[in-house]
Amino acid sequence: MAHSIDVHDIEEFEKLATSKDLEMAKAIVDAILKNLDTKKRFIHVLEVYIKSTYSVFDLTVDRNNFIDTLEKNLKIFEHHEMYEDCAEIVKAINTLKSVN
Repeated sequence: MAHSIDVHDIEEFEKLATSKDLEMAKAIVDAILKNLDTKKRFIHVLEVYIKSTYSVFDLTVDRNNFIDTLEKNLKIFEHHEMYEDCAEIVKAINTLKSVN
């Protein structure tokens, strides 16, 4: 089951996405780390509930984008000084690069 977040409107979600939100980054990274060995092409990483419109949308990551997505989220973990998590992310990136 993917992590779920509630926001008032799409603008709030966009603000979270561009503001180095640690909760969102953790959800994305955790989902990828749990699926490093998956054969699935896409993995579900985040469910977003928009309160103002009573709508839900799901974010997925293409397996082909795991490395790029981890590298982008690594910067957020560095920004928040989550260095132990950074080491785990770097290890996963190196593992993925060695397989590709």
